[in-house]
Amino acid sequence: MIGGFRKVIQTEGAGALLTGVGPTFAGYFLQGALKFGGYEFFKQQSINLLGYETASNYRTGVYLASAGAAEFFADIALCPLEATRIRLVSEPTYANGLIGGFTKMLKTEGIGAFYAGFGPILFKQIPYTMAKFVVYEKVAEAAFRVFPKKDLSDSMQTVVNLGSGLTAGFAAAIVSQPADTMLSKINKTKGAPGEGTTTRLIKIGKELGLRGSYTGIGARLFMVGTLTAFQFAIYGDLKKALGATGGVEISK
Repeated sequence: MIGGFRKVIQTEGAGALLTGVGPTFAGYFLQGALKFGGYEFFKQQSINLLGYETASNYRTGVYLASAGAAEFFADIALCPLEATRIRLVSEPTYANGLIGGFTKMLKTEGIGAFYAGFGPILFKQIPYTMAKFVVYEKVAEAAFRVFPKKDLSDSMQTVVNLGSGLTAGFAAAIVSQPADTMLSKINKTKGAPGEGTTTRLIKIGKELGLRGSYTGIGARLFMVGTLTAFQFAIYGDLKKALGATGGVEISK
């Protein structure tokens, strides 16, 4: 990973490390808000539908279904910005920033270009988010079983959230890495005339193989692990600040 940073700086300059940062921030900020909020919303809908006791007894399924549903709607918002980001990274001279890149893609390729990677992004993000939330919930539940939340200070609860989030981030990165690699490939190049997304995915999958699909996993573990740890720490602290401590809890 460090070697990769050095190579980019030597060949393209330090500024290249920030290419695509605009759409990355905008896209994942919007997606994160919809994902975390949607997760709590769909958990509550599951409780309303199943009843608290049943939802609690089958909470792993509730976590998975709620995370998957929240991610689906979040990806509708994310996909255009992610397509713009990948185009800016793969073609640095394509446009100057988020608005320029977004506008150019819309004018020259149409709205369909933003959603060419929608299938792959669902293939990547839904397993990623399902793994992320269910592992976080399970690790936090185990930690709070040993160290009851009521006996912990706010700072120690944040530490538990950080540790649970880090573990969840590692799991999510491993689960979603093949789809992430394929998504990058499909957005970097245009398909042949008449070539559908499914055909392109199969072709890319055969070219990459299992080993190739995990290229760059070390850097992604570091990035996703730390990002997810801080996401859950901030999320927990934000809920406490808003007086929504615990959110919709069905753990035992």
